[in-house]
Amino acid sequence: MKTILSSLFLSLIIVVGIQAKTIQGIVTDKNNGTPIAGVMIKKGKAHLGSSDTNGKYSINAETSDILEFLYIGYISKKVTVGKETTINIALEQDNKALNEVVVIGYSTQKRSDLIGAVQSVNGEALVKQGNLIKGRVGGVRIHGTVIQPNTESYKEFQDNKFTSPLKEPLSTFAIDVDAASYSNVRRFINMGKLPPADAVRIEEMINYFRYDQASPKGNEPVSIMTELAKAPWNTENNLLRVSLKAKDVDADKLPASNFVFLVDVSGSMSSANKLPLVKASLKLLVDQLRDKDKVAIVTYAGQANVVLESTAGDQKMKIKDVIDGLRAGGSTAGGDGLKMAYDIARRNFIKAGNNRIVMTTDGDFNVGASSDADMETLITRERESGVNISILGYGMGNYKDSKLELLANKGRGNYAYIDNISEARKSILTEFGGTLFTVAKDVKVQVEFNPNFVQAYRLIGYENRLLAAEDFNNDKKVGGDMGVGHVVTAIYEIVPVGVKSSIIGSVDELKYQKTDKKTVSGNQSELATVKFRYKEPHGEKSKLQQQIVSAKAGNISSMSTDFQFISAVAEFGMLLRNSEYKQNANFESLIKRAKATKGKDDEGYRAEFIRMAEDVRALMKSNEVVMN
Repeated sequence: MKTILSSLFLSLIIVVGIQAKTIQGIVTDKNNGTPIAGVMIKKGKAHLGSSDTNGKYSINAETSDILEFLYIGYISKKVTVGKETTINIALEQDNKALNEVVVIGYSTQKRSDLIGAVQSVNGEALVKQGNLIKGRVGGVRIHGTVIQPNTESYKEFQDNKFTSPLKEPLSTFAIDVDAASYSNVRRFINMGKLPPADAVRIEEMINYFRYDQASPKGNEPVSIMTELAKAPWNTENNLLRVSLKAKDVDADKLPASNFVFLVDVSGSMSSANKLPLVKASLKLLVDQLRDKDKVAIVTYAGQANVVLESTAGDQKMKIKDVIDGLRAGGSTAGGDGLKMAYDIARRNFIKAGNNRIVMTTDGDFNVGASSDADMETLITRERESGVNISILGYGMGNYKDSKLELLANKGRGNYAYIDNISEARKSILTEFGGTLFTVAKDVKVQVEFNPNFVQAYRLIGYENRLLAAEDFNNDKKVGGDMGVGHVVTAIYEIVPVGVKSSIIGSVDELKYQKTDKKTVSGNQSELATVKFRYKEPHGEKSKLQQQIVSAKAGNISSMSTDFQFISAVAEFGMLLRNSEYKQNANFESLIKRAKATKGKDDEGYRAEFIRMAEDVRALMKSNEVVMN
């Protein structure tokens, strides 16, 4: 009897030891990090499950099981289950298979019976209509879905480097009020994945938030403030904050608006997080229209069309009915749509008013002028018309961030990414004046650093907005626009004179020529001089303002709560980008600082940032476990 009980007990131990556990994770594209839906997960010939629309999966497996992840157009990947319960998978595209489509036949069968009922066929045998395919294969009528490879695009850039003021005393850039990067990064994190490094533009993450800064005095449209503190990720270095504030204007005193809604209704906009969200966003904007405002609506798919001529703002139901009637389908003639929108805006131009195109799109242009170079040529020509542009980006999978950022930068515009209705409300309602009404245009900043105190400096962010020193005084060079109440912030990391720093690098003495030593002013109190130029909204000649920065730096904890929070966002951005200049940056420090400086936070944006930072900290630890 004892022998039998011992055998049963031993068997129980063995069974418990090999008991299946829940394995979960997310499957993404290795190239751009976006989620992949419908990935099949197998163990041998057994099908365990598939990834959902967000790329997430949850299956039961045992330690030592070999899992295989398969998806048409990608190279399959096998992993062995260890002690972990989270396994994130990055699949690499198989270029040989990208000309194939997935065809699934539907009938009254159970959904589970359809797994594996997949046939690869040449795409040329079918007719594609938006995201659908129709045709015949081997005499069988086909009506299914084309599963597209991920084609999101981001402009590649390198972090600004440390520069010696003896070689380049002037740092010059155009301001940037865009906030698209922050909400796009949030979209990735909310899906349980890290964003591509080039999707992280630190200046846009910083400028996503509202900061408490005094409005300009008198008739000036813009004012400046500066702060200097020890850098929290390297206390031997300093951190300089430069912030510009545009004047506040009551809504009833804003000038009359001539809006043109330019709506992408191509087939790529058919998903729930695109055209339906566009409609909801535009109706929020319609609710803000006054009787003196007017709006026209232009759509584009295979061609551009005017679906609503310029209509007074008091006819809200008429405007909303047209918006509700929009349907997606066809290719994407974005260039033609832009040309028509500018033409409509010029025909209804309001002198001394707010003339603006509001463009809603995923940026996936594929008919007519469509390349980044084509768009730059078009928008550069049209921007002199006096019509500004606001770009609202939507969607995922084929999202063209690089194109939309270029349009905003070159077209005297601003750019936001709308991932949910809350973000639409923030951009269109909460920040209505700042997003849609310009109070200063072609704003440029130039900082001159004093070599008596500054050994090297680095502008954090603004890599795509840098200007040559001589561009600062050239009124033909385009800067950035500031809307009502906008606060724009830039920060510099500074290596003080006398600090031995390995991060700034060194160059050997030249062999064939002598290095000329510049004569440096004996100024013993000024760290830098900050200058900025701007034009009135309808002016062509810029005005100059400047401020002196004292060389005395305090602890970051003694600075304004806004500066402390800004430093946390910058530190977070460097960690997300895995910047070579992150030095001692860490999540514990930035999260603690952000929590301490959350402030009033009525809308909860700072609390959301803290949660994001905590999520990324966990994601990075999880990825380290998987990689190990």
